Amino acid sequence: MTGAAQIFRNGRVFDGARLLDGLALRFEAGRLTAMGPDADVAGNGEFIDLGGDIISPGYVDLQVNGGGGVMFNDDPSVETLKEIASAHRKLGVRALLPTLITDTRGKTRAAIAAATDAIHAKVPGIAGLHLEGPHLSAARKGAHDAALIRPMEAEDLEALLSAAKTLPVLKVTIAPESVTEDQVQRLSAAGVLVSLGHTDSGYNTCRRYFAAGARCATHLFNAMSQLGNREPGLVGAVLADGHVSCGLIADAVHVHPQSMRAAWAAKTGPGRIFLVSDAMAVAGTDDTGFELGGRSIRRNDGILTLSDGTLAGADLDLTTALRTMVEQVGIPVEAALQAATSVPASLAGIPLPIFEPGNVAQSEIVRLSQDLKTVSDLA
Repeated sequence: MTGAAQIFRNGRVFDGARLLDGLALRFEAGRLTAMGPDADVAGNGEFIDLGGDIISPGYVDLQVNGGGGVMFNDDPSVETLKEIASAHRKLGVRALLPTLITDTRGKTRAAIAAATDAIHAKVPGIAGLHLEGPHLSAARKGAHDAALIRPMEAEDLEALLSAAKTLPVLKVTIAPESVTEDQVQRLSAAGVLVSLGHTDSGYNTCRRYFAAGARCATHLFNAMSQLGNREPGLVGAVLADGHVSCGLIADAVHVHPQSMRAAWAAKTGPGRIFLVSDAMAVAGTDDTGFELGGRSIRRNDGILTLSDGTLAGADLDLTTALRTMVEQVGIPVEAALQAATSVPASLAGIPLPIFEPGNVAQSEIVRLSQDLKTVSDLA
């Protein structure tokens, strides 16, 4: 950005950890040059009254299946990734993991190649890759095609180990029913972020897989063994294990706000709950539906379903998820912002902008309305 300096006042600054009041920020040529009390950030320039709005790092979303009218599964290519990243940038996301839903070996290879090429081409927003399957449990398939779910074989493992060498972030969602503890150990040792999900495995099994190297769980409560009175399931294992973090689809459709509130209170740290969109092709559009593997997905009043009523991803953006967490779950704004930015970034090793003069590009941060309803570029 060129032209006169811009000085932002009368807002709040979330620096990735804390929500701060009483600060002004000065940007010159698109970079932060001063931050401090209003009286200390002076000089000529354009003064912008934030009116109580929040300046924050852009969101980090570790589960994005599509957007802008396209699905990654339909055409795993750099062009598709550009479309998806562009659509989510308008929704406040500055780093995302494009997510391939359970598919064939050929489609998985294409997704790895596309993500690798996008990283090399420095496509804005593409931070790595998330492979959600195909090594899951058919018993907890959700909207995944059961015919494509299968055990991890030597060829699959070697492909993932190779991909981990070329991708800055590789997240893989697996189920103990289809993957061995030894395979998890090898993936974890290679730097893969192993996440348990789409599994009916019990508490003790899940804890063993966490000990083997899994550090995450995919969309807490959904497509997994539940917390019961005699069998705590994966939900109980996640909440009990402080080394594990978990994604949450906070649309008040996939999970009831009271269940989210209970999980938030019960989660053992330092592992944390973070927000994901699980967004599909309709993200950033007014489309009423789309196709997934030849199956029709309907969009109706913020809900995406197959013809039999099965939830198929989410019609969600992270600003809406933030608002749900604050207004319906009852957590502080600061904690909700952490769950949409620094918590997933830290888990995946994705850098966030550091709010120090010279270290923040204006393009990396967003302006969030104080009512948590809209997000926009900082301009």
